[in-house]
Amino acid sequence: MAIRYRKSAEPIRTDGRDIDREIASLSGEAATQKASGSSDKHIASIAQPWRKLPEPEHSAPTYYDRPLLKEPIWEWAIPTYYYVGGLTGASLVLGAAAQLAGSTALRLLVRRCRKTGFAGVCLSGALLIYDLGRPWRFFNMLRVFRPTSPMNMGAWILCGTGAAATGAVLLPEDCALSTTCGIAAGLFGLGLATYTGVLVANSAIPLWYESRRVLPVLFSASAAASAGCALAIFPTQDAGSIPKSFGIAGQLLEIAAGVMMEKQAAIVPRVASPLRHGFSGFLWRTSALLTATSLVVGMTGRSRRKQTVAGVLGTFGSLLLRFAIQHAGVVSSRDARASFDQQRAQQR
Repeated sequence: MAIRYRKSAEPIRTDGRDIDREIASLSGEAATQKASGSSDKHIASIAQPWRKLPEPEHSAPTYYDRPLLKEPIWEWAIPTYYYVGGLTGASLVLGAAAQLAGSTALRLLVRRCRKTGFAGVCLSGALLIYDLGRPWRFFNMLRVFRPTSPMNMGAWILCGTGAAATGAVLLPEDCALSTTCGIAAGLFGLGLATYTGVLVANSAIPLWYESRRVLPVLFSASAAASAGCALAIFPTQDAGSIPKSFGIAGQLLEIAAGVMMEKQAAIVPRVASPLRHGFSGFLWRTSALLTATSLVVGMTGRSRRKQTVAGVLGTFGSLLLRFAIQHAGVVSSRDARASFDQQRAQQR
């Protein structure tokens, strides 16, 4: 719909979340969905008045410096879902691997991984439903099975993970069905830990598109680091160094994938700008610093206290990584020149 916004004389097209209900009414599927923040903040990026005459720059022409793409409207729940889903999936994978080892000494680790996965999948579903606004919208995503859609596959993976993790936790440990559910939870967890990277990479946003080959690797590595750090905060006596080694391997791969992502994005210099400047760049650098510090402390410190500190630092590092990627994608979508520069680079 087109409205006239108070800061601009030009009609602005909006999704309707800023409509004054005293003079107009909304109808349709999303009419009752509530958005956080004020309406001014919601459409501020598209409702700015002209600061100068709209004439293109011939050196690097764009469409009057207007963005080509709509920015993602995902709020805090989605990057949090990325983190919780990765932690859940990696924990279930580690639990299934420990279960297949067949050692009775690892039973406590298997039990903790299953419980972590069960709690995580419940929280993941709650975060996803919160973002959708209504519970039945999640069930609408299950009306089709579309392997070419990462979002649709993610909904099915989350359901499969929840069912398998529930069976593994509630059924007796010595039951054959519980063992089967534990292995199935690990297989579904592998998809849950990685599909969000595929989802983000399947985008036309310049930064995410340019990094599409490394984003799934980065998300899966960060998932392993998240699980290792979470288990390091509350270690088990029988697990030994397994969670620590799992987390260190994930952190090493996460750091390497982060460097590779920035290198791939920098092929078109303006595309990599959100990772180097502004608030998104601050989040990106802070997450890398926390992860690197956690890695050093975890590898050099053997005391319980240092392992706990390493786990806390790594947890915040992995969480900030998801928020950094999300915020950098929003900044990249607002940059019209990044889109044009990327397209010109592809034509060379």
